[in-house]
Amino acid sequence: MQLVARFEAQFANAAAVLAQRCSVNGKLDGNLLDQHQICCYELAFAASELFAAREMLQARDGAAAHLALTFAALALPSALQRLDAIAAELDCDLDLASLRGAADYLQVQRNGIGAALAEIGKSIIATDIDFTRLETNAHVDLMRETFQRFGQEHVAPIAGDIHRYDQDIPESLLAQLRDMGVFGLSVPMRFGGSAPDEGEDTLAMIAVTEALSEASLGAAGSLITRPEILTRAILAGGTDAQKDYWLPRIAAGDPLAAIAITEPDFGSDAASLNLRGQQTEGGWMLNGAKTWCTFAGKAGVLMVVARTGDTDGYKGLSILLVEKPSFDGHAFDYRQSTGGRLSGKAIPTIGYRGMHSFDLAFEDFFVPDANLLGEAGGLGNGFYYTMAGMTGGRIQTAGRACGLMAAAIKAAIRYAGDRQVFGRQLGTFQLTQAKIATMAARYAACRQLAYRVGTMLDAGEGQMEASLAKLYACRSAELVTREALQIHGGMGYAEETAVSRYFVDARVLSIFEGAEETLALKVVARELLQRALGRA
Repeated sequence: MQLVARFEAQFANAAAVLAQRCSVNGKLDGNLLDQHQICCYELAFAASELFAAREMLQARDGAAAHLALTFAALALPSALQRLDAIAAELDCDLDLASLRGAADYLQVQRNGIGAALAEIGKSIIATDIDFTRLETNAHVDLMRETFQRFGQEHVAPIAGDIHRYDQDIPESLLAQLRDMGVFGLSVPMRFGGSAPDEGEDTLAMIAVTEALSEASLGAAGSLITRPEILTRAILAGGTDAQKDYWLPRIAAGDPLAAIAITEPDFGSDAASLNLRGQQTEGGWMLNGAKTWCTFAGKAGVLMVVARTGDTDGYKGLSILLVEKPSFDGHAFDYRQSTGGRLSGKAIPTIGYRGMHSFDLAFEDFFVPDANLLGEAGGLGNGFYYTMAGMTGGRIQTAGRACGLMAAAIKAAIRYAGDRQVFGRQLGTFQLTQAKIATMAARYAACRQLAYRVGTMLDAGEGQMEASLAKLYACRSAELVTREALQIHGGMGYAEETAVSRYFVDARVLSIFEGAEETLALKVVARELLQRALGRA
């Protein structure tokens, strides 16, 4: 831990210098931040690596305790390389040489190479180290076990066909999940959900998300994100009448929900959104387009972020709750009796199939005043209500990444035990064992980080850290699923093998719920630099 503390001290020095370079009169300046995007990006990822290393090295039990040094051997050299790049770019004097030459750092590095790493992998393959073990509490453990069992029995057997044939999630599966209360996990109990009336139960949400994602990201793992974002937005800005009307229905999964934020020309730049909501008698008329609206076909309500005023930027945005029938398939065309039209077409994607992401077109589509979130008091506050929901979505995405990594590692271990090459079992080779150890260490660190941030969120903290955890877990999921596919060799590239699905599914994680670059630059780095200015 002393080594991590010394790394964190040099990180703080780098953040302080970068904050000064990106500020004017003690305030961060957007133009200067843009001139230092590469440094900000490296700073954000270095922060995630050091945070994860600290959490791992503090672990006293579970997989994290066994894999702590293995992970430190991955994370600390990477963080050092990022600090090197920042120091070179800013031409500032960081004492990185003392870190690089320290005896405890050299010892950490030895844990990440050769025989020491392979020995860890050998123990994981032999199940002497349970890389999936994580101590939380009885409630969270029960939720995880329940949904993991459900996922393996009811989701995993159909996940392959849903992916290969780009099918809808079957209604039979959705009905079972409704009965289990999965759509009400973020809805307070007084409105018919299972969340506490006061506070949050983020750890249970993460546990359920990772359990379902291990079975299938596209067929189950993402189902609860949209109702959570909508629920949190309604709790943040809805009137009492809107809460009473919508929250019990969301908890029951009737209607299913979708979130319509992204537009064709603006991606993650929410301040530039221009789908227009024009006030008319009794409500609002929507005209414009949205894209990447996941589950829009099956959903019965869309949370639409629209520009309802003449004000540019965030302050001109409001949320309209658009009701529509549920449609199966890859396209729909809904026409209102008033003449309004909402049409949607699914976007073909390489992975993350089952829910389908849609392009949407609104043409004179009428939404009543009662469906303006917050009614008159909600005008211009849509961005802030949306952000109230996105934090939960981001830590959920970290949980989804963990579930996907677990599935990939387990598949790799099974294949390494079955496959014979050069007259030996694949899992007996040193390189295979080292790969397994590295994958497991990343996975354990991401889980440790996600649950730590979940605890922070339940305490009313950790909004930036949720984005940080998403950054690291989603990047790690790409690396872990890549290695799992590689262990499978040619069979990993075959669509019939589940690991090929894990690989293409993992690729979406760094894009949705806030693209990696946007989170790193606009959320994580900004907050880190703001904190550095506060300490100056």
